[in-house]
Amino acid sequence: MALKPWQKGTVIRIEQETADTRRFWIQAEGNAFDFEPGQFITFDLPIHERPNKRMRSYSIASWPDGTNVFELIIVLDKAGLGTNYLFNEVIPGTELTFRGPMGVFTLKMPVEKDLFLVCTGTGIAPFRSMVQHIREKKIETGNIYMVFGCRTKADLLYYDELTKLEKEMPQFHYLPTLSRERWEGPTGYVHQVYSRYCEKKQPAQFYLCGWKGMIDEARKTLLELGYGTHDIHVEIYG
Repeated sequence: MALKPWQKGTVIRIEQETADTRRFWIQAEGNAFDFEPGQFITFDLPIHERPNKRMRSYSIASWPDGTNVFELIIVLDKAGLGTNYLFNEVIPGTELTFRGPMGVFTLKMPVEKDLFLVCTGTGIAPFRSMVQHIREKKIETGNIYMVFGCRTKADLLYYDELTKLEKEMPQFHYLPTLSRERWEGPTGYVHQVYSRYCEKKQPAQFYLCGWKGMIDEARKTLLELGYGTHDIHVEIYG
């Protein structure tokens, strides 16, 4: 697959989502920015002399709506040149160079089986895009289980939006779990949550997005449960 050409995008809006996470809205050139839910873009940021040290990739957190605006959700890495530039130098009106959309971490159609969308941190971005796209296009699916792991309630991303969406979509089950705080929802790690919902071994597709350690353990758990490698799709962050 040929690489997409570099293009310019303008930051038109920035919002603080949590203490260390921000939402960035980018307006691409042209009338529309077409992509599939689950795809990502790559920035060429002015942070290093060598081109290969300037590239930073982020999943698109919004869903296709026919416009030329898309959203990213980015967590600050205090030791990282890329996110420090985005958090400390970029303001509405800043022009950025990017390439995309790219990636094959997309919904396999038709969506006839149950979907398990398992994520940690900003790995929720492609799944928010997928679920909102399913709602917008009225795509028929089995049950959708979004299992989102983070440390505390203050770290939850898109919590109000996804809680509301669960009430609007009977097949959608929003299952955030906290590893370091007790609250009204599940406590612990994502593995015990999705394992409970697929213990009957129903036909299902699993999409995993987040840190490598979580993905490695999830893949091992799912294979032990009897699912095949063809049922498991991954996108590793970091």
